[in-house]
Amino acid sequence: MFTDSKSPKSNLKSFSQQNTITKGTKFNGDITSQGDFRIEGLVNGSVSTTGKVVIGKTGSVDGTLVCKNADFEGKFKGTLTVSEMLSLRGSAHVEGEVQVSKLAVEPGANFNANCIMKGAVKELKKEVSGANISKNISKAGQSA
Repeated sequence: MFTDSKSPKSNLKSFSQQNTITKGTKFNGDITSQGDFRIEGLVNGSVSTTGKVVIGKTGSVDGTLVCKNADFEGKFKGTLTVSEMLSLRGSAHVEGEVQVSKLAVEPGANFNANCIMKGAVKELKKEVSGANISKNISKAGQSA
């Protein structure tokens, strides 16, 4: 009885393993996955995953990258969308368009990108809306 319920869990573990593009590998095209990625080789194209992407020191991505979290030591050029946290190590080089919720940059990293901070924009809109409501209420009280 207990062994039957454990076998599906072991199958789920095999799906959560990390995908790796090793040093010396060149990939041209589009990759879609639900697992994590470690890129030590060269990727030209798009990578889309619901997991984490690590670009190692020897790794390079030229194209589009969409992921939940990212940790860069290597090079990225293109359009980057990270729904949660982007961490740039001291050896990272990033160029292009970046949309992220949280950003951590170590000294030495090169970050030459147009960046949109998704979380900060939402908070700013709420603060501005609240400030406008307060101003309108006080103006209404003054005119009465």
